[in-house]
Amino acid sequence: MKHSPLATVSRFASLIFLGIFTGFLVAVLVLETSLRDYDGTVYAQVRQVELDALDTLASATLIPAILTTVLLIVTLRRSRDRQLWLPVAALALMLVVLVVTLTVNLPINGDQNDWNVAAPPSDWADVRDKWQGAHVVRVVAALGAFALLIVAALTRTAASALPRPTSHPLSAGRR
Repeated sequence: MKHSPLATVSRFASLIFLGIFTGFLVAVLVLETSLRDYDGTVYAQVRQVELDALDTLASATLIPAILTTVLLIVTLRRSRDRQLWLPVAALALMLVVLVVTLTVNLPINGDQNDWNVAAPPSDWADVRDKWQGAHVVRVVAALGAFALLIVAALTRTAASALPRPTSHPLSAGRR
């Protein structure tokens, strides 16, 4: 089944945006894991540096990833694609990332941005642990979503590479 150019473009764009976003989340996870060996003053200072522009990068990649995946789903639904469930599942995982971000990570980010780096709050480690736990959920969900979009793209590529069945003149009337 031939897909529209819009499906091809949305598939490509969703993979690019989600791939960048997922890579960003993994890099933050590595940084955050490294920070566990430092005290509250170092943690608070690095978090405030992170918050300077990384939220913008997250928004500039996650939101377009969600939108292009929705567009992909709409175009695949119109073509009655049997692999529609893959981008639908990927979208569901992206929405998990968005919900966790909005309900856990962003409120903590706002609080951490106001911390005094020379004297972080006494519960800074608990706050860090809560943020990092939610971040692990986001990383796992984003990796799952990205994997599903890759499988959907590879499945589509493999299906389009198969030879199309042709009717044989001798078997035209048989069933």
